[in-house]
Amino acid sequence: MIVPRYDELLQADPPGSSWQVFGPDDHLGTINFLTPARVAEAARLIRTGRRFGLDHTLTAFEPYPTGTRRPLEHHLFSTNTWHRDDWVDSLYLQSSSQIDSLRHIGHPQHGFYNGLRPEENTADSSALGVHEWAEAGIAGRGVLLDVPRWFSLRGLPYAADQTLPIEATMLDEIAESEGVTWEGGEILLLRTGWAEQYLAKTPSQRASTPWRQAPGLAQRESILRWLWDHEIALVAADNLAVEADPVLESDFRVPGETPPASGVDHGGMLHRPLIALLGMALGELWRLDELAADCAADGVYEFFVTCKPLNLVGAVGSPPNAIAFK
Repeated sequence: MIVPRYDELLQADPPGSSWQVFGPDDHLGTINFLTPARVAEAARLIRTGRRFGLDHTLTAFEPYPTGTRRPLEHHLFSTNTWHRDDWVDSLYLQSSSQIDSLRHIGHPQHGFYNGLRPEENTADSSALGVHEWAEAGIAGRGVLLDVPRWFSLRGLPYAADQTLPIEATMLDEIAESEGVTWEGGEILLLRTGWAEQYLAKTPSQRASTPWRQAPGLAQRESILRWLWDHEIALVAADNLAVEADPVLESDFRVPGETPPASGVDHGGMLHRPLIALLGMALGELWRLDELAADCAADGVYEFFVTCKPLNLVGAVGSPPNAIAFK
């Protein structure tokens, strides 16, 4: 597969989209970068057998910062002395560590990935659901870029609960400092430290602290170019949105757009061009602290990663069920 450079995609219809790259009926997006040859080569990275779970517990972030998702209710029952079974109510599939499907966010000018229209993206449709990735399987070479550690090594101040747009040049500098090279088809894990500092707070501290303040990827076209030209298959972070929050400056504002009457304002966010135009898989609130500590200890920032979303037809998101192997 010959992958055009991002600047070539700017001549596509719509501009900046990968819709013609993977075909008009594609439902995998950048997961297509995880070719069998790349997966097989990545499996060679398993040398010690050490394993790192990358999911927080399903209830770790309750109450959810946005206030839009109710707490999970876990029920256990028994039909006799030697039997146990259980079920859950109020399971919001994006209430803790998660992966976003391609039906999650659309572009106000161009629709959802590969031209899916809003009126087609309904509860009666399964198009672009997370089951597509569950069926395909997600596995490949993982790379961790550790933002707090990079700042610390340079003696620079860093706050995981403050907005910091991470530019493409910083990604290159962190990778160089870690000895990371790129081969294409990577699963990029971006540690910002946001989840660690948030989970360390008491419930009252969480309630009194603005949650929309987090380091993350800058809302810049240069970030899209960097991710696409490196053929990143999936980018996951330990914050709420992968990108910096809130949006300070953006290359993606839609002229004349007003905030919605309800829900999160996605104006200017990376989510729109990343998911709807490039078809990129995003992971949020992943647990990266233990893996990061091990990478710092042995100096190895590459590993094998698996991610197995729930095979729930039409689901908008899912816990990632992700593991890193070293």
